[in-house]
Order: sequence, then C-alpha cells, then structure tokens
Amino acid sequence: MKRDYYEVLGVSRDAGPEDLKRAYRRLAVKYHPDKNPDDRKAAEDRFKELNEAYQVLSDPERRAQYDRFGHAAFEQEGVGFGFPSGFEDIIGDLFGDFFGTGRSRGSRSRARRGEDLQYRLELSFEEAARGCERTLQFARMHVCETCKGSGAKPGTSPSACSHCRGTGQLRLQQGFFSIAKTCGYCGGRGSVVKSPCGTCGGTGATQQTHTLNVKVPAGVDSGSRLKLRGEGEPGQAGGPPGDLYVLIEVAPHPLFQRDGVDIVCEVPISFVRAALGTELEVPTLDGSARVKVPAGTQSGHVFRLRGRGIPHLGGYGTGDQLVRVVVETPRKLTPRQRELLEEFARISGDDHPRTKSFLDKVKSILE
Repeated sequence: MKRDYYEVLGVSRDAGPEDLKRAYRRLAVKYHPDKNPDDRKAAEDRFKELNEAYQVLSDPERRAQYDRFGHAAFEQEGVGFGFPSGFEDIIGDLFGDFFGTGRSRGSRSRARRGEDLQYRLELSFEEAARGCERTLQFARMHVCETCKGSGAKPGTSPSACSHCRGTGQLRLQQGFFSIAKTCGYCGGRGSVVKSPCGTCGGTGATQQTHTLNVKVPAGVDSGSRLKLRGEGEPGQAGGPPGDLYVLIEVAPHPLFQRDGVDIVCEVPISFVRAALGTELEVPTLDGSARVKVPAGTQSGHVFRLRGRGIPHLGGYGTGDQLVRVVVETPRKLTPRQRELLEEFARISGDDHPRTKSFLDKVKSILE
C-alpha cells in the first residue's frame, strides 16, 4: 500500500512550495543511491518514492487532485517515476558538484523557466453554470522588442563573464571535493551586459498589459482553477514561459443556491394554497417552469425538476433543480380572518395526523 505523499516528504498538508522543495532536497540527498552503496536497492526504492511524492505535490493541479481523491486520482493515468520538474536545480548543486557527475551549470543557469501568474476571475451564477468566454487583461513581462531579450543595446551583445568564464559558477577545490557556487558577478547567467538596452535597462523584458481570451467551461464553481500553459512570465535566456492560473469566484445569486450540480430554489406560498393545492411558476436557468403543488403540501417539501441544474464539469449529464416549498404563516390577521380560523380550529379539532402522533407520544412519556 502506498504511503501518504505528505508523510513521504515529512511535511504538513498546508506546506508551501519552498517547504516541499527543502524537504525533498534534504531527503533526496540522504537516500540518493550513490550515497548508500551498502543498501543500494532500498535506497533506490526510497528515492523513487520521494520522486513520485514530489512530482505530484509540486504541481498545483496534481496536488489539488491528490488532496481531494488521494492515490485514486492517478490510478488510471499513473504517476511517472522520472525526475520531477526542477530536479536538476534542486539536486545538481549537491550531487553534480560534490561527486562530479553533473553537467556544467553554465547552460542550465542561463535558461530559466518563467514565473507562474494568478488571476482572480469573478463570474455570475449563470456564467459559471452555463460556461462563458471572458477577456482578461493583466500586467505581464514581455520579451523586450528592442533587444529581443538579450538585455544589450542594439548593435552589441552580452559578453562572457570574465569571473566564471561563461559557466555561471565558480568552482573551488577543497581536498577531494570540487565545490561550486553561483557566480556573484553575473548572477549565474554566464554573461554580462556592458551596454544595457535603453528600453528595458538590461533586464531583457518590459512590463506590458497582456490581453487574453479565456473559455470558461460550464459547471465551474468557486475554487475551480483553470491552468493556461505558457501564459505566465516569459522565461529567461530561452527558458520556457510560466503558466497562468485563473482562480474562479462565483458571485451569489438572489434566488438560487448551488448544491453540487443541483440548484436549490426556495419558493414561499401561503398556508391556504398549501392546504388547498395550487400550481406554481418557478424560475430556472432556462426560463420559468410550472410545478403542481398537491393539496396538503407541508413546508419544506422538495419538488425535483430533472435536468434543470448545472452541467457536470468535464463530464456528461446535468444536475436537477430542487424547488423547496416554504409555507408562510400570516403575522397579522383581520378580525374576520381570526374568526374564520378559530371556526376552522373548532371544526378540525385534533384531526391532524402529525399533530395527533406527536401528542400521543408526549402522553405516553408523561404517563
């Protein structure tokens, strides 16, 4: 039986990305097969378990699925046992530098993935239920059009860093170990800009307003998150861009409440109409519908309108609309109304099944 991923990494369920990364780094160093030659098979199994846990929990989308469904969320697709995203950045410093097995960090340090962005999108109840298309506008860094991202003034180009000779790192020899650290002069880029671009100031990027059309699928709810790959911040030095996460917030509706894929609507009626029976016209997402209320309907009774609810997100079928009847009791009576009700009470006596049943139970307890 698989262990809980949070238990594997030794972190709490509310651990942030940096907490996960630190825990993974520490345990990966401890259980790396190269550091456990006496029990290599057990170390490989533990190392594989760590990779699997970090691969899921470091991905926001997969982590959300795991938090909701556990290991069952990946039974169909399977979870790979390769190195998780960012593995080389986490482990490379420790094993590549100490054991001499890693590749040169020069190219790796220059090409970096862009940062992820978040956008909060508020939808009306109807938009969330039916789906919609919205246009988003947000500030995002773009590759500088003047220098094409190099950071150098047009007509010039970045020069190889003289301190690290273009590798992005400084290597020191201490006894049997070769220790490397990021070059502080070039910041690990491996190059320096001597003549900065006047548009971006040498950063290679400028902030602009980005416009994006987003199709929101039918059935989303507050807390749903849409992942748009490649719509985050641009990567550095040819690295891939980050992703954009659209967080959905659904505004409350004056008449409807959501219960999963069902819509709940409370409809008030007078106690006279509930007693005699009536026909109600109730609102739905697709117009109005008629509901027949039989005589003697009690307050709280629910009528079901099949197929008038919310579509299953990413699936087939639609929920129902639940019409809950609320019988209202008049607060103020005219003398004539009171007279009629008192006469009704005298005529009815205790001829009410629920009332009689309750009184019989009370009587049996008190005897």
